[in-house]
Amino acid sequence: MRDLPVRGPGVRDLALRLPPERMVPLHAGRPLKRWRYLGVYRSDVMLCVADARVAGVPQRWWAVALPDGTLVQGSRGVVELSAERAVVRDVFELELDAPDGVEVVSPHGRSYIWTRKHAPVHVRGRVTAAGHTFELEGADGFVDESAGYHARHTVWRWSAGIGRADDGRAVAWNLVEGVHDAPTSSERTVWIDGEPHEVAAQEFAEDLSSVGGLRFREWSSRGSHTNLLLMRNSYRQPFGEFSGELPCGLRLAEGHGVMEEHDVRW
Repeated sequence: MRDLPVRGPGVRDLALRLPPERMVPLHAGRPLKRWRYLGVYRSDVMLCVADARVAGVPQRWWAVALPDGTLVQGSRGVVELSAERAVVRDVFELELDAPDGVEVVSPHGRSYIWTRKHAPVHVRGRVTAAGHTFELEGADGFVDESAGYHARHTVWRWSAGIGRADDGRAVAWNLVEGVHDAPTSSERTVWIDGEPHEVAAQEFAEDLSSVGGLRFREWSSRGSHTNLLLMRNSYRQPFGEFSGELPCGLRLAEGHGVMEEHDVRW
């Protein structure tokens, strides 16, 4: 792991098993964890859907959030979550057109972890929740693909969002601490009119009310607390609105997305 982290095309030159190649179930004593997450972040509706495997055990969930604080969520009904489509029965059916992602491989514990972040993702389709129907057609999506052999105790804070700078340019962001967060070759990225730029580390507020120069106002929040024999998990992911300044110096005219904190023993 001495050659890590690596960001960008050099990831594919590493002598490591990475998606879409099949990864072995166990490496350096750590079980494989992998997930795909789609977020759609707009001023009138936001949603997420995820498909995860932790040591081979499947977990799926979805949520739809509205500006008035309404949150509809579930763990059943996920029919498909692929690079091209996201379908939750009776809730939404979306077509996705994702740009090339930003890939990073980092050391973690005695092994390695991989991620690929895509933004902004063009999303087309319909969402029906809480008596409302929304037609989606725009570059409002964010996709996180991750896999690896995380350390037994893993803690991170994360933020992703889509918005517009006050000069009219389209922006998206991915900010993190705790995983893939080296001073360089990190996953921290701001996309400006679709072009990715790595940015410096940003400090997260303990209460998730800000990250760096961005301030956050929560709509509603997903969360879970699990204490099982081999796994303990504390997780919170609020949806909401952002204001302030991105790490690249651009000020937001509008921004919507999520904050997240995750403390897990797995």
